Amino acid sequence: MIQLGIAAVASAIVASVAYIFRSLTASGAIAAFIVGAIVLSIGWWPAAAVLLAFFVSSSLLSRIGSRRKRLLLDWGKQGARSARQVLANGGVAAICVALVPLSALGVRTGQLWLGFAAALAAATADTWATEVGTLSRRARSILTFRPVAGGLSGGISFLGTAAQAAGAVFIAAVAYEAGLAAFWPVAIAGIAGGFFDSVLGASVQSLRWCPACARACETDPHVCGTRTTMFRGLHIVDNDAVNFLSTLFAAGLAVLVAGRLPFLR
Repeated sequence: MIQLGIAAVASAIVASVAYIFRSLTASGAIAAFIVGAIVLSIGWWPAAAVLLAFFVSSSLLSRIGSRRKRLLLDWGKQGARSARQVLANGGVAAICVALVPLSALGVRTGQLWLGFAAALAAATADTWATEVGTLSRRARSILTFRPVAGGLSGGISFLGTAAQAAGAVFIAAVAYEAGLAAFWPVAIAGIAGGFFDSVLGASVQSLRWCPACARACETDPHVCGTRTTMFRGLHIVDNDAVNFLSTLFAAGLAVLVAGRLPFLR
């Protein structure tokens, strides 16, 4: 009970600070509190260190080149994170941790911690790639290699790809030093999850068209206020759905890599 109380207080403080500094909306702060409380109460400080590594680094990177990013009106990933965005990035990780107490029922906790770390590695890889890659002057579709607007899902650049790999490696290193998971399975799964995110973003994620601005975008209405129409992808697959699927993919891949390639442990 003491550990649970400490987890609740610590999570509330972090979520409140993030809300004050406008990194999270009110709903996002509540979701972050829930995710943080679950992770900290069960995984204690080692797991919290990995979660904070993702959240703090991503929040700091979002402030780099913020003026230029605000000029990119075609993407829907700017501003404070809502509850939906928080859960899209941290939901799979929280589920992995929540299942740890079921070890008495035969659930292998080592695999769950691998999944937890890999899910956050993929979320970090995608976030770093977006925040840093948006500053690149050249971006191309990961599937067609045609030029795309900066910040649009499915676009990749050299700068963004480097940041993606760095983000995954960063989380893998923190998880390894915290004693939660092996380094290589988490790093490999995190990088793969980032690329999987881009592939989904360039294929099944819904992409919309603003007739007033004559350009592709991800929001409805567009920031100019005009209602947009979808011309590619699936209605139910937005950026948050893609983020959730990519973290789920990374979690499963990490477990598979660790099981099939034990020399990487």
